[in-house]
Amino acid sequence: MRLNRRLRAQRTNASVTLSQISALSSLHKCGRMTPGELAAREGVQPPSMTRVIAALEDLGYISKRAHPNDGRQVIVELTERGLGYIEADVAAREAWLDARLSELDESERELLSRAAEIIDRMAGQ
Repeated sequence: MRLNRRLRAQRTNASVTLSQISALSSLHKCGRMTPGELAAREGVQPPSMTRVIAALEDLGYISKRAHPNDGRQVIVELTERGLGYIEADVAAREAWLDARLSELDESERELLSRAAEIIDRMAGQ
């Protein structure tokens, strides 16, 4: 948990909530999707995602457009500004983590790598 807090402290813009960063990250990784798909991916209820989307749209980080096959739906996607934001945010956290990892010796890095494999395996079950 302390590592997670330290990584969050590296965020480039503290006014963007963790829920908003998570949604931006999902759009960055998976590409455009409907609000319902984004809510399902994030594990939140659609009304909660609607608020997140509205806030991100107000910030200029995402845009909505008509769904090509369903006039009742919209598609949300990152804007150039949103892409720049999430890439800068990820880069800041990765730079901090890289600096911390460089302070470890080889055996500590190997142990950490093995632990990460085990955690990934546990999370996949």
